[in-house]
Amino acid sequence: MWKQFLSKLPHKSFHSDASLDLTHLPPGNNGTGSVNGNSIHRTSSDNVVSSRSTTMKRTASAIFPSSVVTSAEPLLLFKDVPNAEKQNLFISKLNFCCHVFDFSDPNKNSPEKDMKRQVLLDLIGYVDAGTSRFTEPVISASCKMIAINLFRAFPPNTRSSNGGGETEEEVPVFDPAWTHLQLVYDLLLKFIESSSLDGKIGKKYIDHSFIMRLLDLFDSEDPRERDCLKTILHRIYGKFMVHRPFIRKAVSNIFCRFVFETDRHNGIAEILEVFGSVISGFALPLKEEHKLLLWRVLMPLHKPKTLGIYLQQLTYCVTQFIEKEPKLASSVIKGLLRYWPVTSSQKEVMFLSELEEILEATNTAELQGCMIPLFHRIGFCINSSHFQ
Repeated sequence: MWKQFLSKLPHKSFHSDASLDLTHLPPGNNGTGSVNGNSIHRTSSDNVVSSRSTTMKRTASAIFPSSVVTSAEPLLLFKDVPNAEKQNLFISKLNFCCHVFDFSDPNKNSPEKDMKRQVLLDLIGYVDAGTSRFTEPVISASCKMIAINLFRAFPPNTRSSNGGGETEEEVPVFDPAWTHLQLVYDLLLKFIESSSLDGKIGKKYIDHSFIMRLLDLFDSEDPRERDCLKTILHRIYGKFMVHRPFIRKAVSNIFCRFVFETDRHNGIAEILEVFGSVISGFALPLKEEHKLLLWRVLMPLHKPKTLGIYLQQLTYCVTQFIEKEPKLASSVIKGLLRYWPVTSSQKEVMFLSELEEILEATNTAELQGCMIPLFHRIGFCINSSHFQ
């Protein structure tokens, strides 16, 4: 019965198939040792990985330009590649993220946007791990991707700048692309802070042009973006000493343009906050350049109508100068009296508030030089019909 059953099965040459398989397998301890469960399982796994990589590459190619999808697959995880290839994968992921999406329509390219977001998170994780020093190609590709994503022109500002009350608050404008922008800012911050970044190489790419375009972003209407920029500018100032004079000069130009030309800028308060830390780090005795910063840049900032938006930060900067060099107090008070408002009671209250903090940091000897004009102005304030 068994013979009849077996005779009906199709005849197949096992030896020919086995010999075919054996020619592709590594030699084992004996003739049959290489044909086992482990070898077959490994071959199956390789096929699965290869198939998955091919599928991911095909998906990326359909979404992004072919030039973006390089030989090092950007959608792979860093843990899945050898250490020697991780920086190549990092560059591949950076190139992958150079594609900027349009967020005006939230439903457009949603899967692709999520894919880029995941790649950005992978980049942040790799930089945060700090496993190896960044090579020059990595630094160059990082700065290129960051510039493509962050540096952009803002739409015209339609808001009125006639206000300036201390309690006046405008409804903030939030950038719809923030889901990607935030991750790029996080990457830039971690990149600058990383011990893997060689400052000597980094300064070649985080150069004057890069810093200038970064400062332009302070005019963003999104307060979240300005807050990120504030931290990043402070880190750049601390890490790249060679750029410090340029940053002070560039920031001074922003302030002067705001005071004497445009009378409108969204990021004065944030830039002043960074400058407060910069001033507190000035060495003694103060250089003439630093004193000119006080007279020509900070004091004229009392002139604009929007003083109330950045008064707290400005007062801190001014008092920092007086604490470092008390002899400046008399000149600062005279400068404040020079810009004293005569038609705005609300702004006059702000000046009195700042004057109070300045007087607390002023010694009696310095007060003698400006006492008469100071109390002459205070007398006018006492006679004012304004209740404050």
